[in-house]
Amino acid sequence: MNPIILAVIIVAAIGLIAGLALAVASIVMAVPVDKKAEAIRECLPGANCGACGFSGCDGYAAALSKGITTNTALCAPGGNDASAAIAEVTGLSAGSVVPSAAVVLCQGFCEKANTKMQYNGVESCQMAKQLFGGPKECIYGCIGLGDCVKKCPYDAINICDGVARVNPAMCKACKMCVKTCPNHLIKMVPLDVPKANVFCMNHDKGAVTRKECSLGCIGCMKCVKACEVGAVEVKDFCAKVDNTKCTGCGKCTEACPVKCINLVTVTK
Repeated sequence: MNPIILAVIIVAAIGLIAGLALAVASIVMAVPVDKKAEAIRECLPGANCGACGFSGCDGYAAALSKGITTNTALCAPGGNDASAAIAEVTGLSAGSVVPSAAVVLCQGFCEKANTKMQYNGVESCQMAKQLFGGPKECIYGCIGLGDCVKKCPYDAINICDGVARVNPAMCKACKMCVKTCPNHLIKMVPLDVPKANVFCMNHDKGAVTRKECSLGCIGCMKCVKACEVGAVEVKDFCAKVDNTKCTGCGKCTEACPVKCINLVTVTK
């Protein structure tokens, strides 16, 4: 037999055997598909942000399918529409997603916060923080190099005069910026419900804070005395508002001498 023809036959035979082996293996070793989880996954927006508490949309869909959770309202980006769609697939009750948006608790704008050095490194807040806490005198404030901007999948954050600011109309409450901020300055606030928030996280003594930022909390306790419901406390020289107690009366904002407490009403 012609050697060339023989070689072609051998190669073809090997290919056929290998193909049959792969076909059999794909059947024997096939992973069962969770059709219910796939249907739930189609109801989710695909942000994979982890705001639900699971490892992305696939993790949340699998948890609902297996009964690990029965809460259909854990997807903040999907909102009530996603909750209703999940309820229709699973037969569970549709939960209500509380609308919220991110807020950056810092007012250390360029003309308000003093700088201690000119930073010429990698454009990253996390990296800059490793060098003496960042370029600003206040090591607790917004570094302003945009880690949260890069992380936001909805283009809802911009750097304005050295401080990150969130556009609530574009924010989907995915919390990816909350996890990214190295100084933990970003929190979620409910929409259309006025609540007092302290726009400062500086824990230095008042005299030091005054030198670092003209809008920093000096821990004077005036807000604590003004609050009639006990929603405000000063801990480690910085005021903090318990939003579960806050009635939105605004008395703490009026009492604050440096105006670092603002009554926030976030609207879409």
